[in-house]
Amino acid sequence: MDAIPPSPDYQSLKEAALAHLARFATTRQSLRQMLQRRVRRWGVRAVRAGMFAEEVATYEEACQPLIEQIAEEMERLGAVDDAAFSRSRSRNLARSGRSRRAVQAHLQGKGVDGETVRQAMDESLGEVGEEQARQAELAAAVILARKRAVGPFHRPDRPEKERMKVLAIFARNGFSQDIAMKALEMEREDAEDLIIEFRSL
Repeated sequence: MDAIPPSPDYQSLKEAALAHLARFATTRQSLRQMLQRRVRRWGVRAVRAGMFAEEVATYEEACQPLIEQIAEEMERLGAVDDAAFSRSRSRNLARSGRSRRAVQAHLQGKGVDGETVRQAMDESLGEVGEEQARQAELAAAVILARKRAVGPFHRPDRPEKERMKVLAIFARNGFSQDIAMKALEMEREDAEDLIIEFRSL
């Protein structure tokens, strides 16, 4: 039987947090989840090595306040910044062809609160109703059209997909019909110019 692994403590959890943050930009919630997974993995190994499940559960519970403390410290140090993460991720996701709605869902899924998400998206993609936001959404739709080889990027050697099927691709990705139609009806050269301009912002 394996030796029981040393239980996680403040120092080992903090080192794990720092190592993670050195490699990945993350949110406070994601950092918390990563540390909780680490504690759970320790628990599984400890039970396999012969520790009683009740004892493991007690250790795991004792780690929760440490995880909160570390997440708070990392935020205070600026190593975790939900707003900066959200601004950067908003731009990157839109530049990869994700709609504003998909970006919002992604960020909220990372545990960022609604107000921080809204502000970050307004700063990086423009406020809803403004021309900048509309252009960002159109550019993201055009990027998706290029990925799917539809609309201006349809390859002449391939049969054209049915209009409704193509619109469904955009709808599933969170784009309005209005934006999808605009993207699909663009000339290829204009579409490519829009992508270049959007990615250089």
